[in-house]
Formats: sequence, structure tokens, C-alpha cells
Amino acid sequence: MTDPIVMTPVAHVVGGRTEPTDDYWGGTRSIIRIDPDAYTEASVAGLDEFSHLEVAFFFHLTDQSDLDPGARRPRNNPDWPEVGIFGHRNMRRKNWIGVSRCRLTSVDGLDLHVEDLDAVDGTPVLDIKPWFAEMGPRGEAHQPPWATEMLSGYFAPARGEQLHP
Repeated sequence: MTDPIVMTPVAHVVGGRTEPTDDYWGGTRSIIRIDPDAYTEASVAGLDEFSHLEVAFFFHLTDQSDLDPGARRPRNNPDWPEVGIFGHRNMRRKNWIGVSRCRLTSVDGLDLHVEDLDAVDGTPVLDIKPWFAEMGPRGEAHQPPWATEMLSGYFAPARGEQLHP
């Protein structure tokens, strides 16, 4: 399981936030600009029929030496329990891959206009998938109270930053 996997971005994020932060991603508007050298407009045919996308991206601004595969407290909050790396969704991961679900507001050629994508300007996008409701959780979903508390402001409206591409 140690053979490397090589990936090439299919797109990049344009506009929106310039600095990654823990909260206030609500209302952030950006563009996912698909690589015109690798794809034509045929690659996005029918995508405008979907309301949401699932986007896999590379945490390109992360200090790749800042890894801790063990347990630690989310956001270093002493009131929350120690949780292992696979109990977090942050960027301190071996492969620095993020996954986000965002609203697709329009398709303009190879530009996908999105809202609430929690990736910053310049982020390499590894894959784009339309959100199918049937691919969401099946059965009752639950999470620990600390996660609900921690994310209470995650998609709150942004404060003091230019959000439009």
C-alpha cells in the first residue's frame, strides 16, 4: 500500500477566499475553472441540471510537515475529546485531500460558478462530481456533540473579506 498515486488537477479554484480559515464560509462565491487544454465543453454537458457538486481538491497551502496521525483535540480545544486523524476532516492528512459539497449556481463554458466551496483561490481541483441525493447518507445520521459545536459557524456568512470572483 505504499506505491504512490499520481494525480493531475482537472481544474483550479478562481476567486473566493484567499486564506483558509476554520469558519465563515457561508456565501463564499468562486469559480471552478476546468482545464481547457484537457477538456472541452462536452465534459460539462448536463451538469447545469444539478444543484450541488461534490469536489475533491488538494490542500496546496498546507505545511506538509504538519502531520499528526494520532489522536488530538479538534482545534486544540481542551473541552473536546481527543480524536484520531480519521475522525477529523481537516488538512493535516498524509495526502492533503479535501472534499467539499457546494451549490452550483451556473455553468459558463468550462467555468463552474459555485457557492459555499470551502477551498481557496488557486486550489487544485482533483475531481468534480454532481451530487446525487441517492449517494447521501442512508439511514439515520449522527455525530458527537463536539462536532456540532465546532461547526456551528462553519457556513455562517463570511465577515470582512471579498467573496466574489
